[in-house]
Amino acid sequence: MKGKYVAILAPTKMMKQILLILLFGLTGYISSRAQTYEKIVIDEDIQLIHLRDSIYVHVTWHYFNDYGRFPSNGLILIKNGEALMIDTPVDNDKTGRLTRYLKDTMSVGVTTLIIGHFHEDCMGGLDYLQKAGVASIANAMTMEKCKQIGLPIPSTSFRDSLTFAFNGEQIECRFFGAGHSFDNITVWIPDKRILFGGCVIRAIDSQGLGNLSDANVNEWDATVEKVMSAYPQTKTVIPGHGAVGGNELLSHTIALVEKEKNK
Repeated sequence: MKGKYVAILAPTKMMKQILLILLFGLTGYISSRAQTYEKIVIDEDIQLIHLRDSIYVHVTWHYFNDYGRFPSNGLILIKNGEALMIDTPVDNDKTGRLTRYLKDTMSVGVTTLIIGHFHEDCMGGLDYLQKAGVASIANAMTMEKCKQIGLPIPSTSFRDSLTFAFNGEQIECRFFGAGHSFDNITVWIPDKRILFGGCVIRAIDSQGLGNLSDANVNEWDATVEKVMSAYPQTKTVIPGHGAVGGNELLSHTIALVEKEKNK
């Protein structure tokens, strides 16, 4: 009986080079996906995550009846001693603690607020900021909802989009359609390639869509697809809750919506 043999070829120099390129490329990819950020712990309920330059995610913990102690994200952009805040902590107390820390420790005053939608994890501290003279911006539908249910009224509204300069930094607010809520918007910082998706975007470890009390599941995936099309160059995506990521958060959100539709 004749034996069968498999020839094993010694790797050539070129093959070794290709393998090394693939190995380092994969390592670089994994490192970029697992990027860590400096964390500033303000107190037991509030943290700042330093993204880059003078841009921070503010993370605040609050007890929600349906979810227990749960974190919510907002954003702070600092320019020339002034801060633009996207979404407040969930109540006036935490909003006050955060703004006092910015003032006392970083010598920064909040002057402008952008509200992602009408829920408390976006504008629960609006009353505090208004009393401090902070200007606020929201979707016109958000403003109308606030009037209907007796919430503090934002000072400025827009319909489809609003682009403005905050101390020289271009900011773009846009309404792409319903999703987590009928009025949810995104905020784009083009120079930094940062997209604040808010609650219309889910974190990569999310297994579901979260609070659906005001959601439009039928339109949600189409809304996120529009966001993807508008900002293909996005580098950093901040969801309303959970860890910061990249464009994979948008694809993940679409998959979760499709899963919910198929139930």
